[in-house]
Parts: sequence; C-alpha cells; structure tokens
Amino acid sequence: MTLSRRGVLGLAGAVGSAGAMGALGAAGPAGTAETVGTVGTVGTVGTAAAKGTVGTPGTAGAAGAAAPRAAGRVGTGFERLAADGYAVLSGQRVGVVTNPTGITPDARHLVDVLHADERVDLVAVFGPEHGFRGTAQAGDSEGASRDPATGLPVYDTYGKSGQRLADVFTAAGIDTVVFDIQDVGARFYTYIWTLYDCMRAAALAGKALVVLDRPNPVGGRRATGPVLERPYAGFVGREPIALAHGMTAAELARLFNGEFLGAAPVRLTTVAMSGWRRGSFFGETGLPWVPPSPNMPTPDTALAYAGTCLFEGTNLSEGRGTTTPFEVLGAEGIDRRWAEAANALGLPGVWFREAYFTPTFSKHMGKVCGGVRLIVHDREAFDPVRAGIGLLVTARRVWSGFGWRPDHWIDRLAGSDRVRKLIDAGAGVEEVAGDWAAGLARFQAVRARYLLYP
Repeated sequence: MTLSRRGVLGLAGAVGSAGAMGALGAAGPAGTAETVGTVGTVGTVGTAAAKGTVGTPGTAGAAGAAAPRAAGRVGTGFERLAADGYAVLSGQRVGVVTNPTGITPDARHLVDVLHADERVDLVAVFGPEHGFRGTAQAGDSEGASRDPATGLPVYDTYGKSGQRLADVFTAAGIDTVVFDIQDVGARFYTYIWTLYDCMRAAALAGKALVVLDRPNPVGGRRATGPVLERPYAGFVGREPIALAHGMTAAELARLFNGEFLGAAPVRLTTVAMSGWRRGSFFGETGLPWVPPSPNMPTPDTALAYAGTCLFEGTNLSEGRGTTTPFEVLGAEGIDRRWAEAANALGLPGVWFREAYFTPTFSKHMGKVCGGVRLIVHDREAFDPVRAGIGLLVTARRVWSGFGWRPDHWIDRLAGSDRVRKLIDAGAGVEEVAGDWAAGLARFQAVRARYLLYP
C-alpha cells in the first residue's frame, strides 16, 4: 500500500497547541550563546546575519567522523561538529551526556567515534534517566560504571541537579559538557530537563555546554497543550513551557538560557542540523530510529505520547507492558463503548478502535484489559494533546471505574490542577482546551524568538 504524507495508517503526527504559563519575561536570546551551522552558517544566537561558513554538512572531517550525508537526509548536529573538525571542542576536556540515541547515521555511537578521534579529549560520559545504555525502566537509571568499549567513566546524572550535579562535573575533570540525546517533543519526557539541569550545573561549575541538535520526531510547526504553572514544577516539567513544545533540543536550550537561567546563563553553543524543517516527521529525516527509552519503541509511539502519557495520572493502563505502549490504553471492565464515545468527538486525524490487551508489567499486569487503540490517519491534522484530553473525558463518562491516581500525578503531567478539575466538573474537550489558550499564546510568542529552522 502506498500512503500519502497526510494519510498514514498508524501513528506519526504533528504537535499542536498549549496552555497557561507564567510570565516568561521579554528578554531575547541570551548573548552568551552561539549557534553553529544554522542553515549552513555560524552566527551569534539571536542574529539573522551569517558570520561565516561551517564546512559541508555531514561530510567526514577525518577518519572515524560522520559518514557522507545522503541527498535529502537531515544532517545532525554531530555531523556538523565533525565536519568542522570538532573546532568548538578544541583544547577542551570533554564530557558527553548521552544514551543509545547518540549515534551517527551509520549507527556508530558518538562516544566511540569521539573517543577514537585524537582531535577530541573525551574524558567522561554522563547517563540520564534509563542510563547511558538505556537498560533501566522509567524512574530509574544504571548508576555509575565504566564503559567497557572505551574504558571511560560513566557518571549517573539521574536525580541530580544544581550544585550536586555541578560537583559531578567538577569531579569528572571536564571543561565542556556535550549534550546529544533524541527527544520526543513532550514536556514531561525528562531528557529536556536533564539538559536544563546540566545547563544550570555547568554554569555553577564554570563549564561550557554544547548541544548537538536532533529532529523533533513529531515535527515543530506549533505547540499544543497546557503550559506548566510553577507550583507544579518537577522533573517532568521544571519551567513553564507547553506540554507539546514543538521545539528541538537546541532551540529549547536557547530558550532556557534566555528565559530561565537568570543572571547566570551557561556558556552555550548549539550545533544546528542541516536539512530539517519544522513540518518534517521523523520518517522523513532519513535517520535511523533508536528507542530513546524502553517504552518509546517507534516514532509512532512518540506521536501519541504527548496526549496518552496523561493516562499515567489515572488508574488505566497506558500500554506499558505491551508492544505498543501509549498507542493502546485500557483497564479491566472497559468495553467498546469507550471507542464509540471517543470517535463521536470527531477529533481530526485520528480514529479510535476497540482493543484488548494483557500487560506483562506495570498497571493491570497479567490481566485482560479492554480499551482503545489510536490509529492516526492524518498526522498533520492530528493534535495529540486534544486527543488525550478527549480520551480522558470519554473514559470518565463511559467507565464507572475511572479514577485519578491518589497522588494527583495528573496535575504534574498537565502542569496544573485545571485539567483534572475541569474534567471532573464535566467539561468537554473544547472547554478544557480553551482554558489553556491564553497561556499558550504567551508561550508561542516567546518560543518564536528561539527557533532555528524554517
């Protein structure tokens, strides 16, 4: 079957709208930052004019660097770094924050490539949630170790921030922190907050920070969903950004530095991609997909995640322990009425199919669950956050067993208690979305100042 870009069978979609944020301030992009390779140029962050040319994107600077870039394929930040002969790392003792997604287009890990290149003095590796090798489940990490392939020490960053993380950087003996991890575009996916924590810690420790950019796999045309309110901040959202932010890691780093790090921004360099556009989905990049966490097996998962991860705040399974986490949802006792109610909402770009599954771990482990499967038929029209809200609204209406987690984790995920309270009061999708519209508009105005790609 030949599928059009707009009409795909399965999940792969676009990020949509967001909600109530506190004042972000009017400050523009931080003057302490530099962007390397924005559409083939080097420029000071926030300036439009090019200041020079950085090599040919994706070409090998030396043996062991990135493979030549195929026509039409996106060139990653790492490829630009290599093409420029690792100039921004020259004379620096380097530590890399990464995980299994930090690979070259020919599937070599950047730690192996950098370690083998005598132009780079790589002395340490730092692992986030799930670990450097990606073996730990949600809310866990691999701890400290030594990488058997390179002999490098691997430090655990998970659960560390502020001065505690700054002390780790100091103990590692580094001058510059390099960040290269594939994000999935949702505020509560913790890697962007690992980046944020590393930025703050690097500033405290007097270290520089370099972000090697990668695509937002669900596109970057727009932002969607509620914006975090500060009383609900935590590791699933440290600062007021939209639930589906529609930004890349480098763009977020620029925003963090300019809006949230105050009078002590980090010495930031962002190395931009080549060939990526805001309307691109991951399947259009030509890059290999490596699951960034154990329950993010495909780009289809990432598409649904910004909406369906809200079910972590309920007593329903979000599909963990199945082969399609975040694409199936359910619990014991739910039947076809949920899918019927969800389809009746007429949400754009998505169908909901009656589904049954038995999780092998996590909620409802070993029990047959009834529920829904999301099928996205128009990924450009699909809004994952509205879909998630629609599913919460209808689940509460059709299943008498529906309940929020007792700790109100939904409030942390949504960024305030407004979503929970509105749904409990009987609000529909449009009423809930309307509640976050003003905050979203404020976020979008600030966001626009930090975008790197057309």
